[in-house]
Amino acid sequence: MTIRDWAEDDRPREKMQRKGCQSLSDAELLAILIAIGNKDETAVELSRRILKDCQDNLNELAQLTIADLCKRFKGIGEAKAITIMAALELGKRRRTSDILERKKITSSRDLFDLFESQLIDLPHEEFWMGLLNGANKVIEVKRLTQGGTKQTVVDVPMLLKIALEKSAQSVVVAHNHPSGQNRPSHEDEQITRRIKTGCEAIGITLLDHIIIARGEYYSFSDEGKM
Repeated sequence: MTIRDWAEDDRPREKMQRKGCQSLSDAELLAILIAIGNKDETAVELSRRILKDCQDNLNELAQLTIADLCKRFKGIGEAKAITIMAALELGKRRRTSDILERKKITSSRDLFDLFESQLIDLPHEEFWMGLLNGANKVIEVKRLTQGGTKQTVVDVPMLLKIALEKSAQSVVVAHNHPSGQNRPSHEDEQITRRIKTGCEAIGITLLDHIIIARGEYYSFSDEGKM
């Protein structure tokens, strides 16, 4: 039985038209993206299997590459895999846009919300900075460096140069641990001290450094290490 043979109310597209996006499961939304399954599965059945393989977690799905999707799931070719990845990326960007509209940073949780969508799915380390004005409102968010799976090298003079050029009053920084371990390494503590010292030398405040790891985070400020 194909999706065309289903009752109209059960077909994902028709269901969305009649009842709205919120009425659809993750598998049904994914099925709309891929449109066609394979000779053994409808698009919905294939979508359910993909999600089950990812522990029914969209963040786990976002960890997969285009090559992973094509290799692991019969019926997913390059075009479908690209469509899935594009939809997930749009979701991340929408969340970032919503956060930037709020702008003011008042806690480490605000920083986590600001940086998480940029860092959560990466298989390698990246180091980002946020530039804030005197009211702790975000001027700009910028990636500084991209590294390997264990560490990325931070150019502190470049960070300070950018902060001065943007007339920032304070700075926040964040990086990710692809391993999922959110405790700081000795190198993380060293770079935090270097950034703080550099900021103080030019009259800018380093408010916090957070480490993001699979939905959790560590805040140097919350731990009294700033």
